[in-house]
Amino acid sequence: MFYHEVTRVFGMRDDEILTRISALVTEEHELRDKLSTGQVTSDDERARIKELEVSLDQCWDLLRQRRARRGAGEDPDGAAVRPPGEVENYRQ
Repeated sequence: MFYHEVTRVFGMRDDEILTRISALVTEEHELRDKLSTGQVTSDDERARIKELEVSLDQCWDLLRQRRARRGAGEDPDGAAVRPPGEVENYRQ
């Protein structure tokens, strides 16, 4: 996820994060469809898909953190976006 995308997620409410996730999923599906039908073949588009995957991982991780903090009686706004290497290696 590019830094500017991270800052758009940081400080958002849960519903705003979910809206962002939905937009990222939509974009990812559109790009994957275009790639599978040969409409798009560029390395740039493949790179964008990878960025979307990382962004989605970061958004889901942030949402999980917020929910966990809320469940523990803590301020959900204390959750922070984790670096790509950390969320990419996360196993559920």
